[in-house]
Amino acid sequence: MNSKGLDYTLLTLVIIGAVNWGLIGFFRFDLVAFLFGDMSWLSRIIYALVGISGLYLLSAYGRIRSIDQA
Repeated sequence: MNSKGLDYTLLTLVIIGAVNWGLIGFFRFDLVAFLFGDMSWLSRIIYALVGISGLYLLSAYGRIRSIDQA
């Protein structure tokens, strides 16, 4: 998978995480827990992937900055 494909995949995971946090904040409804169980092994993997995706996408700031300077 090239970098662009990885970026889009991880961005999709982060958006899913943001929507889930919005649902928790506005309605106290955890979509991941609803679909996969409250802190089941599958929901914990999803939470971990969303977190790792967010950390990876921090590097997007550096790449955007380097593109602007080019």
